[in-house]
Amino acid sequence: MEKTTNLNKNIYYPPGGILMWIIIFLELFTFGAALLALAYYSKENPEEYHQSRLLLNPVFGTINTIFLLTSGYFMARAVGFYKKNERKKTNQFLILTMVGGLLFLVLKSIEYSMKIEHGYTISYDTFFSFYWFLTLFHVIHVLVGLVILVSIYIGINKKESETKLEDIEASAAFWHMCDLIWLILFPMLYLIL
Repeated sequence: MEKTTNLNKNIYYPPGGILMWIIIFLELFTFGAALLALAYYSKENPEEYHQSRLLLNPVFGTINTIFLLTSGYFMARAVGFYKKNERKKTNQFLILTMVGGLLFLVLKSIEYSMKIEHGYTISYDTFFSFYWFLTLFHVIHVLVGLVILVSIYIGINKKESETKLEDIEASAAFWHMCDLIWLILFPMLYLIL
């Protein structure tokens, strides 16, 4: 009977808790709606969108994809080590996760400064309006994710740690959402249009 209860609990309470998954689905819906709008407007003026997309640097996008995917892997490892009560390895992989997020932000900042320097701002054309809106919204999520990870790291390292598995799983779910959103944004902005 106890195994059935634990199984039901896992079905009704996914890793990180149901509230985190509601937030994730709302965020994915928001990004999805914006991407549908991007696809719609790109069909209205395909030449402008194509020419503007060529002004982006797919090498930067690819490297940032590697940064985020690698940090997502490190986050998964951190959760695994936390479940095994290996705090030292959990901390190491949390730090590596945060480094990946910081590297993403540094490279994105360089890319942003280059865009601004060349005049490709939010008002340049419709494509760049979408580019700035979508990527800045994603950057905000990465920043929030980093704040969450720092708070988890600090919580784990307190003498009287109250950090629960659900806390670290919720932070991992949010971080993986950032990965997923970037995996959709990158080809839509840098490769397809």
